[in-house]
Amino acid sequence: MLLLVLALVGCSDVHTVAGTGSGGGKAGEATASRNPADPDVDRYLDRVLPPGLGITVAAARGGELKHCAGRGLADHAAKTPATCDTVYDVMSITKQFTAAAILKLEMSGKLRVSDRIGAHLGSVPEDKRAITLHQLLAHTAGLPESLGDDYDPLSRRELLAGVMKAPLRSAPGKEFRYSNAGYSVLAAIVEKVSGQSYERFLAEKLFRPAGMTRTGYVLPAWKREQVAVEYDRHGRPQGRPMDHPWASDGPSWNLRGNGGMLSTARDMFRWHRALAGDGILSAAAKQKLFAPQVRVPELDGAYGYGWVVVDSDDGRVAWHDGGNDWSLATVAEFRRDRIMVFWVSNQAYQKGKWNLEDDQMKLTHGIAERIRRGA
Repeated sequence: MLLLVLALVGCSDVHTVAGTGSGGGKAGEATASRNPADPDVDRYLDRVLPPGLGITVAAARGGELKHCAGRGLADHAAKTPATCDTVYDVMSITKQFTAAAILKLEMSGKLRVSDRIGAHLGSVPEDKRAITLHQLLAHTAGLPESLGDDYDPLSRRELLAGVMKAPLRSAPGKEFRYSNAGYSVLAAIVEKVSGQSYERFLAEKLFRPAGMTRTGYVLPAWKREQVAVEYDRHGRPQGRPMDHPWASDGPSWNLRGNGGMLSTARDMFRWHRALAGDGILSAAAKQKLFAPQVRVPELDGAYGYGWVVVDSDDGRVAWHDGGNDWSLATVAEFRRDRIMVFWVSNQAYQKGKWNLEDDQMKLTHGIAERIRRGA
């Protein structure tokens, strides 16, 4: 899901910062260093966030984590506080991992983004023979947005069969049409080309080299209490992501590759740090990742590969959000200043009171500004 409505969040004077450490001595200093809390960011969040909101916020400049703390509760019933290491569903932010996996395979010579999908999927219908990996990455393939609900059981074979039968919404390469199904097709191509499962390939080629030990579907072997419970607009619990219908190896193929990835704020900082170097993706691969590939007028910007790209007063900003009926997450890379902002809430809406969608980018830019002026 890519959310297009950006407006203003409500105000609050109450907050809880979890996991920042207290007391003196070396133990307290080590905890504070591990979970930094920027006072200026805290004061800003005091002012703009609703009271009691369960949220984790991380911000970094260069290779230094400047702020990483939770507010409110990850689990209301158990009174578990949200922290820097709370595990959340990051939803459509998953797409940038899928895009990076395709570019990693291109680096190893196993495919090219200019390849037509038939080169890796075999025979495809005539109306889809011109579709390229580039078009899937940039949402210009014309494929349907999805084949059903996120949690409808769907195998890889059924996904591919359904996509091939579905009518195109536009001719391949003609226009931007956001497609979760297209990114699931990319995940299937990752599996077919690499000979590994989608999650295993990401774990071995992207996450492990980046030091991301708490990102994945099932391989991190989560303890339930580590994972945030999601809440609807009435505050009713909707369970954890794995409480919905999942296969033994993660979500079904309506979600796999385009969403559903679980991660932490600390791991998202590690991803930011990895993207700053050339150890995982080459400079040429990162250029493709962050390049404005197709104009998206309603976003006043463009889409790259798994990132929205906007040129603003803050220089080039690459960002993406993820949302479902309950949670909301945003990650942004302010490329000129090497600032990263990531935040995720396990309740994005409170009926009749507040809606984090109303100004998610204003919140993101507000956090970034405080990191910028604190440098």
